[in-house]
Amino acid sequence: MDTWSAAVTLFLIMDPLGNLPIFLSILRNIDAKRRRIVLIRELVIALAIMLLFLYAGTSILGFLNLKQEAVSIAGGIILFIIALRMIFPQPGGVIGLAMGEEPFIVPLAIPLISGPSILAALLLLSNQSPGRMLDWTIALIGAWALSASILLFSNLFHRLLGERGITAMERLMGMVLVMISVQMFLDGIASYLQHTTG
Repeated sequence: MDTWSAAVTLFLIMDPLGNLPIFLSILRNIDAKRRRIVLIRELVIALAIMLLFLYAGTSILGFLNLKQEAVSIAGGIILFIIALRMIFPQPGGVIGLAMGEEPFIVPLAIPLISGPSILAALLLLSNQSPGRMLDWTIALIGAWALSASILLFSNLFHRLLGERGITAMERLMGMVLVMISVQMFLDGIASYLQHTTG
């Protein structure tokens, strides 16, 4: 996987357009000036968490005694489930905050921006090609910057696209993510079979 493909994949997993309605709902009752500060803070925390997982990925896998194939297959399954939820959204929200309460780390930074699927993808990248950490860092920061831009201008995007436009974009991203997840799953199985058969 090259840097561009990694950046696109990470951006699709972050799913900023799909998260727009949730972000708008969580931040609706917070003062406009404070809302921007909260959003920037949560975005920076999410980036720090993702960089930690990217750079400590191999150590985490070693400590847990996990093989790359297991991470690839598990990541593919997680991405597939996330993609299905994007294509076929379920009723009910993911917000556990009281009305007007300011979010801190949960649920904006984790799991909406840096959720389990993005952390699994970062673990996979760092484990597959540890010599290309600069490429993966550039891909992550690029995907994060684009996601951050969309989320920081959430009101503008919401006005431009409307509810139907945002829903359509989320479905489209879900379809692409299904294909990526299936490929991750197949790569993991192929790699496992190659190692077991010698």
